[in-house]
Amino acid sequence: MPNISVIVPVYKVEPYIHRCVDSILNQTCRDFDLILVDDGSPDTCGQICDEYAGKDGRIHVIHQKNGGLSAARNSGIDWAFANSDSRWLAFVDSDDWVHPEFLQTLYDAAEQTMCRISACGLFRTGGEPLPPDPEETPVRMSADDYYCGQTHEGLTAVAWNKLYHKSLFKTLRYPIGKLHEDEFTTYRAIYQAGYIGVVSARRYAYYQNPKGIMRSDWSPRRMDVLEAFEEQIAFARESGNERLLYKASEQYLYGVYDQLVKSEVIYRKELRRKLRFALRLGRETGRFPWKREYLWAYEQAYPVKLLWWLVGRLNGNV
Repeated sequence: MPNISVIVPVYKVEPYIHRCVDSILNQTCRDFDLILVDDGSPDTCGQICDEYAGKDGRIHVIHQKNGGLSAARNSGIDWAFANSDSRWLAFVDSDDWVHPEFLQTLYDAAEQTMCRISACGLFRTGGEPLPPDPEETPVRMSADDYYCGQTHEGLTAVAWNKLYHKSLFKTLRYPIGKLHEDEFTTYRAIYQAGYIGVVSARRYAYYQNPKGIMRSDWSPRRMDVLEAFEEQIAFARESGNERLLYKASEQYLYGVYDQLVKSEVIYRKELRRKLRFALRLGRETGRFPWKREYLWAYEQAYPVKLLWWLVGRLNGNV
């Protein structure tokens, strides 16, 4: 009976798929099944997946019409619930690879801290091998301390450096057709779990693919991340979590500004409206007081300088 189901969405990664799958098969922890989801890849990735499955009985391949990363992950999750006795789920992106101790480190961290999620460090790489990192004692952290803290900034929302108890995904799925799908989903799993076992050892190699989605030119789909932050804000308000509200509000402010300066002209009216909402929210939470460091936001929200100055100085509800 496999203990862990590892889910790998596969799409147009011929140069990287062998490196990824071989790193998973090379795990010191052998008690897993591997679900390769061929998301309608137009190259030979589907054939490569089938070849792996023919050599190793732990590998199961799903071929489906292209639906994007979320749809592929969801198919893997659904398969794991319907066909596997595994207790845990892990995600690996197919242009990345993992340390031989990846699964064992995460499983030990979850068991030792008695948490339903564990997380490890990552190594951002252009192809260089993972550096040697010593074993360490995992730390049990609250959802707030992990997700809203500064120590793990940039890693908290990603799906792929973590091990999840399967129960966390009983109803949770990734949003179909959205970029930044992790921002919609990971925080819900973390807050559902309540605590997370954390090790800083770098066990995940995040390949900075020059042809990856997040390195492509700006498109309206980039604004999906703002919808994700809006959902986080609503979640924080509903649960009365001020710390998460502060974090989500700040991310939203900087996210709107980033989209505003990069977007096409036709989207700027909508983005300025969102920026004004972010500033009002910041006032409500006390996160964005009237300080020089935030003048850039007011100036973008209210392009006529006299107007944004008067609104900011004379109306406390900017």
